[in-house]
Amino acid sequence: MKEIIKKLKNKYIIASGIALIVVTFTLSIILLEDNKVITTSTANVELSSKKIGWGIKRNDNHEQPDLGKVNKQIIDEAKGIAMGNKESKKVYLTFDEGYEAGNTEKILETLKKNNVPAAFFITAHYVNTSPELVQKMIEGGHIIGNHTVNHKSMPSLSEEEIKKEVMNLHEVIYNKYGYEMKYIRPPKGEYSEKTVDYCNKLGYTTVMWSFAYDDWDENKQGREEYAKKKVLDNIHNGAVILLHGNSKDNTNILDYCINEIKNMGYEFATLDEFER
Repeated sequence: MKEIIKKLKNKYIIASGIALIVVTFTLSIILLEDNKVITTSTANVELSSKKIGWGIKRNDNHEQPDLGKVNKQIIDEAKGIAMGNKESKKVYLTFDEGYEAGNTEKILETLKKNNVPAAFFITAHYVNTSPELVQKMIEGGHIIGNHTVNHKSMPSLSEEEIKKEVMNLHEVIYNKYGYEMKYIRPPKGEYSEKTVDYCNKLGYTTVMWSFAYDDWDENKQGREEYAKKKVLDNIHNGAVILLHGNSKDNTNILDYCINEIKNMGYEFATLDEFER
């Protein structure tokens, strides 16, 4: 009798163990449909809608700057662009163009002269007022990026509002030029986990930067030596350079800076060639 009871206990323990394994497996992965594994909602972690302002701690010694742990983690997880490979001498030149201040024609001429590609992030106002310059950007082989219709801070908008801000401009550029944008720069450098994720779902890669300075202020022009120093001292491997097209200083120093950066051994590449 004791032997029978012992055997029954062992069978019970084995059966219980198998049941536990089955339940655990069922809760963690489950559903096979059409040979595809479907994960459960446990993987769908709630994304934060907290507004984050992009900020970096610059280095003036050609070392990569500190992007901040949170900044870097969010962009990296979303397969976004902010700073390239630490071992690569490639740098990426980008311009924000909220409106035309009479400088872009010269900027495009300088880029063509030096055979340098760039990305121009434009708003609806820009394409509405300067459509011929957008055409020249495209003809010059440059990337056109989405800076939204009205340059509103995206974390303050609903998903439906974000969709309109992004996709209305997307459709205008596609219908007007046959060009399909795929990179976006959040207006004002303000974003959240949710906005970056939602832009991904709209088919966009978020592009931030690893160098910028106070060039956007038209009251702070006429500082060309200051501008040169800021740009050249902060060039680093994988630099994503943000310049504003409304800056006269940027326009005047661009040729000099491009040549100096090349002399340092760096190569200008497009966002399409981005190396992580």
